[in-house]
Amino acid sequence: MTRYHLIGIGGAGMAPVAELLAARGLEVSGSDARPGATIDRLRAGGITAHVGHDAAQVPEGATVVVSTAVRADNPELVRARELGLEVIHRSEALVVAAGDQEFVAVAGAHGKTTTSAMLAVALSAAGEDPSWAIGGQVTGLGGGAHLGGGRVFVAEADESDGSFLNYRPAVAVVTNVEPDHLDHYGSRAAFDQAFTDFAARVTGLLVVCADDDGALALGRRAAGQVPVLTYGTGPEPGVGEGHVRVSELTVGAAGAGALLTHPAAGRVRLELGVTGEHNVRNATGAWCAGVALGADPTALAEGLGSFRGTGRRFEHRGEAAGVRVVDDYAHHPTEVAATLGAARLAAGGGRVVVLFQPHLYSRTETFAAEFATALGAADEVVVTDVYAAREDPVPGVDGSLITARMSRGQYVADREAAAGTVARLARPGDLVLTMGAGDVTELGPRILQLLAERA
Repeated sequence: MTRYHLIGIGGAGMAPVAELLAARGLEVSGSDARPGATIDRLRAGGITAHVGHDAAQVPEGATVVVSTAVRADNPELVRARELGLEVIHRSEALVVAAGDQEFVAVAGAHGKTTTSAMLAVALSAAGEDPSWAIGGQVTGLGGGAHLGGGRVFVAEADESDGSFLNYRPAVAVVTNVEPDHLDHYGSRAAFDQAFTDFAARVTGLLVVCADDDGALALGRRAAGQVPVLTYGTGPEPGVGEGHVRVSELTVGAAGAGALLTHPAAGRVRLELGVTGEHNVRNATGAWCAGVALGADPTALAEGLGSFRGTGRRFEHRGEAAGVRVVDDYAHHPTEVAATLGAARLAAGGGRVVVLFQPHLYSRTETFAAEFATALGAADEVVVTDVYAAREDPVPGVDGSLITARMSRGQYVADREAAAGTVARLARPGDLVLTMGAGDVTELGPRILQLLAERA
């Protein structure tokens, strides 16, 4: 039996791959630096998940799976190379997990987790029983990975390291093409070229959001090589095979809606249980993909109406002393701006108080001014130190690069102290938002505790 060993098995991208490989009947093990709920869940599913990296944990004859975050000196990776074991990227293992199902990839600098989750929910509601691999827990679906009995496999396609070029999707959705991960790509031109190369690998239909300049430009470049369907709130851009118009847009505190007009499927009313104009676009992209796969348009729209979000995407964490605490994964200026727009609606008459943790030194340095502008939409902002992830510290780069450009921003390097500052700032009726792609998510419960102690 083929065995797979995943280094960093507890990661948001790795854990779904592990679960899907195990569901295929393969023997799966792995390791991660830290314990946590994901490791507990993997173990409960029969997967051997070690805490800590040790060369002795690498099984003989295994195929070793890594991500870009795994450093070359990781003892398990070093051992795998000494043994001459096959070492593959997480994306290549995901292709194995997909088997011969029809591969659907959702890509974009932002929104791909939500859009792929929406598609999985909509297809499930339409009776398709899809498989999926999503880098987040999907409310109502029980997890970020599922091996279904249907013909479709929905995958969140990661552009951060170019690994989405390992896929050959039948249908692909691109939510936006906005520069990010320039530490990997080096330039905007190289980043755009990666998406052009991705589009060239689509075997069926490329769905792009015409409201995003980068995605629309991609559609223009790809048209003629692959069928292209655009969607958006503006008029038809005259690109590709047709356009899905989003009209009669409404956004409220508890939800959003729109009328979708498809050149072949006609008109369908979309009513969402999540708010934000960006989520209407995400849902439209998912709906377009579902229609392209042959699912019933009305059933897809109804399924999207049942979507209630994913973990760390405007996730309600609790309430104490009259203050609501919400957690969100936003870690790019555009995502921060969209999340704060939704927070402002949800807060009603209350203030929005933000605890933001920058993610990556390279991103913080590149987008410090843009972060400051986006965060300026909040009433109070506390920025803590950078979550390094795969990077080494860069002298002179920390959260103060952002707050120095703000009129209402405080830099508090220590996470615990930052949580305490936010708890002191918050008052009844406020909405507190912990935001970032790192371990800032752990501070929501701490803020709630401090608020409760104060009450």
